[in-house]
Amino acid sequence: MKDHEISNFEVDVLQRSYMIPVVVDFWAEWCAPCKVLGPILERLAAMNDGRWALAKVDTEQYQEVAGRYGIRAIPNVKLFVDGNVASEFTGALPERAVVQWLQKSLPSRFKKDLERARQFLVDGKGDEAVRILESVLQQDGGNEEARVLLARSIFRTNSERARNLVAGIEESSEFFPLADAVRTILDLVDKLKQPDTLADDPVKLIYLDAICDMERNNFDGALGKFIAVIRQNRMYDDDGSRKACVAIFRILGEESEITRKHRRDFGNALNV
Repeated sequence: MKDHEISNFEVDVLQRSYMIPVVVDFWAEWCAPCKVLGPILERLAAMNDGRWALAKVDTEQYQEVAGRYGIRAIPNVKLFVDGNVASEFTGALPERAVVQWLQKSLPSRFKKDLERARQFLVDGKGDEAVRILESVLQQDGGNEEARVLLARSIFRTNSERARNLVAGIEESSEFFPLADAVRTILDLVDKLKQPDTLADDPVKLIYLDAICDMERNNFDGALGKFIAVIRQNRMYDDDGSRKACVAIFRILGEESEITRKHRRDFGNALNV
């Protein structure tokens, strides 16, 4: 498309979006803010290494399309993925804000690879998951989902690298809950090296056994024991058992059979 202008919205945007994400700039010649935002989008499109395509839609020429997508103010930018609007913004944002929007909104190039890795982890095929995740990170070292999943896969065998992988993943990231779960588990496993730092209490041995189970990926056994500790002394080790359960649930996901098995007992224990 010359200068990113479209000739057929159905073909140039909707059909194309099944092959590559399409960022659509709804604009008009009379719109001054459009003339500010347009060059920013064109510059970013030229620098994106084919990760997404830009399409410019003149709302005066394509009034029916603008009406169909509820364009009431311009510039209006919409991201189309698989024929649907995945994200959008209105107004002439500065370039840095546009970059942030793109980073947050664009689907990962490695979506299918990461889905396969997740399934391998669910199926207990950690080696296959690690192979995929290492490949993704070789191509995209900053991919936070791959970093967190790899950390989750190797925390038993390489705790130092696991910590490094989740370092810097902050609360603003959608992957922070999982990264925080990995950090919680690593901190708990460290307690096995210095059990004397834990206070003496009737629940201490159960708590240490739970951590051992967790370190061995026996999350079913670990949850049962952590919940037992919650029932007897919830605040042991600064509410450590509750934090451990939450971390394990995040690691396994809400659809996991183990999560579903223990969720109700966990809730009941907290409300005793």
